[in-house]
Amino acid sequence: MSSMHEGGCACGAIRYQVSGLPALAQVCHCTNCQRRTGSAFSLVVAFKEDQVVLTGATPSQYDHRSDESGRWVRSHFCNTCGTTVLITLEKNPGVRVVPGGTFDDPTWFKLSRHIWTRSAHDWIVFPPDVDVREKA
Repeated sequence: MSSMHEGGCACGAIRYQVSGLPALAQVCHCTNCQRRTGSAFSLVVAFKEDQVVLTGATPSQYDHRSDESGRWVRSHFCNTCGTTVLITLEKNPGVRVVPGGTFDDPTWFKLSRHIWTRSAHDWIVFPPDVDVREKA
């Protein structure tokens, strides 16, 4: 398996490369991820800052402040198509989160955990071989 993986936004204005394995790959069911993606959850794949290189257009940013912790979650997204290509978190400086669905091949990483499941839709069925947490 290659140690370099690529992806980007829907229109191709922003591209990225990640090197090496992620520190973590999980499914987030928080309401912010539901709103940000317009879906039931988000696939979040976390890397150290130096493992991620963005190219192309400069993304815009939106800061969401958690009503629970008070910390920000920053979405970096394409000005043209709106795709979130990167997420940074006040809680985890030096970590870059890549939305799993933006990889050219979104099947290469293994999801190991579901978080914020207290906000999960009632039709979600969790796989038996993953860690499931009500909060992060």
